[in-house]
Amino acid sequence: MSKAGERLVIQEPRPLTRMDFASDQTVRWCPGCGDYSILAQVQRTFAELGLRRANQVFISGIGCQSRFPYYMNAFGFHTIHGRALPIATGLKAARPDLDVWVVTGDGDSLSIGGNHLLHCLRRNLHINVILINNRIYGLTKGQYSPTSEFGKRTKTSPDGTIENPINALCVAIAAEATFIARSVDTWSDHLQAMLRRAYEHQGTSFLEIYQNCNIFNDQTFAPFAARDVRDDRMLLLEHGKPMIFGKDRNRGIRLRGVSPETVDLGNGIREEDLLVHDERADSATLAYLLTRMNYPELPVPVGVFRAVVRPTYERLLQDQVDTAIAEKGEGNLEDLLKSADTWEVT
Repeated sequence: MSKAGERLVIQEPRPLTRMDFASDQTVRWCPGCGDYSILAQVQRTFAELGLRRANQVFISGIGCQSRFPYYMNAFGFHTIHGRALPIATGLKAARPDLDVWVVTGDGDSLSIGGNHLLHCLRRNLHINVILINNRIYGLTKGQYSPTSEFGKRTKTSPDGTIENPINALCVAIAAEATFIARSVDTWSDHLQAMLRRAYEHQGTSFLEIYQNCNIFNDQTFAPFAARDVRDDRMLLLEHGKPMIFGKDRNRGIRLRGVSPETVDLGNGIREEDLLVHDERADSATLAYLLTRMNYPELPVPVGVFRAVVRPTYERLLQDQVDTAIAEKGEGNLEDLLKSADTWEVT
């Protein structure tokens, strides 16, 4: 077995293609669902990275997206609602050589599983968390979710929800996540790039993907994410570069006090006046400001918000185990069980 943080490489007989990562199961999502695109980009990215099927494990909870383990030609667990992350934690602690992917949704991980998400992110396990956010409960046919917009009319909020939505990336910032990113299901090239960055990160990678549920919440992201408007209404984050957007690259983001604002370049406003993105800053202050940007007041940021390096949970855990063995020996489970008062029940 490999040491903590090291990947066990099991060779494939030949270079793999996207279809090698597709299982023999029929994909059963609604026609037109954004999950089809996400699945395709995951499979394509795995092939381009040269990953090995026997090294990959997909773990899911409950929701439409939780069929991922069936559709990937790799190992997988389809667990219970909101509990994918505890299963992933145990697996990664026991087998740190494996690449662990958790595919979850806004309901699965931000309602019943919210507690587990917080603790996974703060522990900084070396796993990859993909949160597919469609702002609705799709599997159970259209109830409002923790990310549904305020006032959203659904089957469980016919007069409009009176709950403020959770901002998933703000939750990740609060939990001190070391890698935070966002992409969109229909932006194939960008999504592949974010999957690659997530995989390469040493620690917990948290990737939110805006996904269209065309049956129960169609076009919820279209006002800013549709192909014909996204250049003007989304901000592509690039490390070390000023925050410029727009089809003509003529708009930018600068600070006014402690709040970001949109400005037009020219008329005395230069690129030097704009905010410069720093995904590697130890402080999460800038990343937090970016997570609070929303359309129509501001463009919606996509890309890597934060990527910092800190020790991983499984490596620190293994260090403690190694130290205990060095100081006290290998130990014996039977001796441990009989080390205190014991009794027999007949």
